Amino acid sequence: MKAHFGRKIPNLEALKAATRQAKQEKHSGSAYTVVREIEFSDEEFKNFAEDLLEDQPWIGGTDGGMNQAGEIRCIRVRNAQTGERILVNSEGYDYPRYTAIEE
Repeated sequence: MKAHFGRKIPNLEALKAATRQAKQEKHSGSAYTVVREIEFSDEEFKNFAEDLLEDQPWIGGTDGGMNQAGEIRCIRVRNAQTGERILVNSEGYDYPRYTAIEE
């Protein structure tokens, strides 16, 4: 599985725009693996997606980075109502430092 990760993307709309641009420029994306999944209600997901640079209590210091196979280790954040998914690679920080839309 591959996704187009962006660094320090402020919100979901900016992430969608960055993803569209990456696809238009024919970037192949990065291989990833999901280490954990967080499920939010529609309202919780929208609140999270409005500010992707906000510290999150559910992100731990060992989340993110790469595994030995070279895949990005990430948390899948899923909207329980719509199924929309955002991948989070914190790189050891408390906020979603790198994010991608999972298709």
